[in-house]
Amino acid sequence: MKYMNYREEKKHGTFDFPMEFYHVGPTHPRYEMSYHWHIEHEIIRILKGEFLMTIGEEEFLAQAGDIIFVKGGLLHGGIPKNCLYECIVFNLDSLMTSSLAGERLLKKIRSDSILIFNHFSACDTELAHITGRMFGQMKRRAEGHELIVIGAFYEFFGYILEHGYYAITEDASTKEGRRIEHLKKALELIENSYPDCITLDDLARAAGMNAKYFCRYFREMTHRTPIDYLNYYRIEQACFQLATSNSSVADIGMSCGFNDVSYFIKTFKKYKGMTPKKYLSAPL
Repeated sequence: MKYMNYREEKKHGTFDFPMEFYHVGPTHPRYEMSYHWHIEHEIIRILKGEFLMTIGEEEFLAQAGDIIFVKGGLLHGGIPKNCLYECIVFNLDSLMTSSLAGERLLKKIRSDSILIFNHFSACDTELAHITGRMFGQMKRRAEGHELIVIGAFYEFFGYILEHGYYAITEDASTKEGRRIEHLKKALELIENSYPDCITLDDLARAAGMNAKYFCRYFREMTHRTPIDYLNYYRIEQACFQLATSNSSVADIGMSCGFNDVSYFIKTFKKYKGMTPKKYLSAPL
């Protein structure tokens, strides 16, 4: 599952502090988490509601107060429900230069020899306190916050190792690797060609499956049919363009694969519960 090609290219943070904080609510252009991966690690904190998360082939439901950890290189995505959540995406290597002991232990985490658990319950109040301080400082960005955040990260990983919140890993099974590769190829086609006309047969062919089996498999992995996911992805891209450009609603619809403005507005409302114009005026 590690280091696949369906990769998010966005840079997170700055050169000297490669960590980025995101606060995400229902009107955020990246509210629903489409399936992707990045070389950075990620910690997600659920503030409100529920989040159905998939990491690799593991699926779980996270609730308010829960913490999610995503190892760098793993395919992941999720479906929030009445959810408010925060993320910190960070480069683990940046934490490995402060001390020899830190480098030795963090190399263990970065390698494939252990796999930190993906899901931590809100019942672990000490871990919640550590991550709460980490997220609070990233949000406030007061003078010196970088030092406090780095310290909290060391405390987080130390707590994980101290309590054995990890599994000793073996190489991913050939079957699991093939399944993820199939999903990756279909997702890459959607990512690279969503403005174009993409059919079910196109997606099945990219995954190397017949259409019937592909539909069943894709839905099992994503909880959506392939065409539903394609339209969802197009609307997510439209939300991003609405939030970051001055293009007209019609132009954005066309650039996201909708040849008819009325159908674009209807589809947008289906996924977002409001029209594109209403979305533009909604607070992020």
